[in-house]
Amino acid sequence: MKSSFIFLQIFIHENWIKLGEKLDEIAPFKEDALTFMTNSGTEAVETAIKLARYHTKRTNFIGFTGAFHGRTMGAVTFTASKAKYHGGFYPLMNGVTHAPFPNPYRPVLERRKGEDYGEAVVRYIEDEILHQILPPKDVAGILVETIQGEGGYIVPPDGFYPALRKLCDKHGILMILDEVQCGMGRTGKWWAIEHFGVEPDMITSAKGIASGMPLGACIARKSVMDWEIGTHGNTYGGNPISCAASLATIDLIENGYMQNAAEVGAYAMEALEEMKSRHPSIGDVRGKGLMIGVEFVRDQETKDPAHHLTERVVDLGYERGLLMLSCGKSVIRIAPPLSMSKSEMDEGLRIFEEALTVAEKEGKK
Repeated sequence: MKSSFIFLQIFIHENWIKLGEKLDEIAPFKEDALTFMTNSGTEAVETAIKLARYHTKRTNFIGFTGAFHGRTMGAVTFTASKAKYHGGFYPLMNGVTHAPFPNPYRPVLERRKGEDYGEAVVRYIEDEILHQILPPKDVAGILVETIQGEGGYIVPPDGFYPALRKLCDKHGILMILDEVQCGMGRTGKWWAIEHFGVEPDMITSAKGIASGMPLGACIARKSVMDWEIGTHGNTYGGNPISCAASLATIDLIENGYMQNAAEVGAYAMEALEEMKSRHPSIGDVRGKGLMIGVEFVRDQETKDPAHHLTERVVDLGYERGLLMLSCGKSVIRIAPPLSMSKSEMDEGLRIFEEALTVAEKEGKK
């Protein structure tokens, strides 16, 4: 049996061990995995930060603009989706430098001939950050949401993660993926990184891992999670109730829900692309599985964000019985339960378009 969990508390229980073994089985790398269980996503990120520093004996990190990793002191330092998350809390954790996240709909860097925008961002990290700001030998890890959530449900170009993996290998930097929102079957695969054919060194999970019960996890290569017992710990992480909920959740995802997310997600993407042809305020439709973002603009050419219209669509949908949540500057996220049927999706999209039609008409007055 693989070694598959790590515990720094006084007592352990059977479901803790079973869950650790299951997470080892589905971890997105071939090497054996060790898991430290937490109470939340932000705590899983804090675990990853500490572990990266401990393992590499380095102190600095690279994060990305638009990111959301949590609100505790280490995690919020990486968070860069809204300035208000930092306001009133300076000085934050030392040692984090941000690079632009590769948003293909709103690029801020120039591409060279033959490279996609993801590769351009990695080149920027190499040339501008590692050569001019941070010595590579001082960088412990690069922390990134595989698909950006709060920042606007942004799917990076295909070239981004292969190029980032190559950069990390070159300089001995850990690739740390935050899949608190995009993991656990939401994109139609266990982990969003599986769409890109790259293996990380660490991955964080929470939210969908236990269907709403308080549980998070920092899953790392066994060779990376090498800290001594007592170096890190908590009281309630991996508690019996949350572990039982996670095992039941994983069973449902494995036996139908993940495949359903892939199928219904593709169905919804096709419907939204068709809807886009009828609504000039829809600038972009993007996503994987049941993690879909619809970005609204004032003009499809200028791509000026339509923030007021976005929030009005959310309000009008609520009045009609549809719960929606915005993200980024003018994006509505579509992230329903993985069990959603095509008929339920049809009903949701019908209300969505009705709300959008009313909001667009109001905007013309």
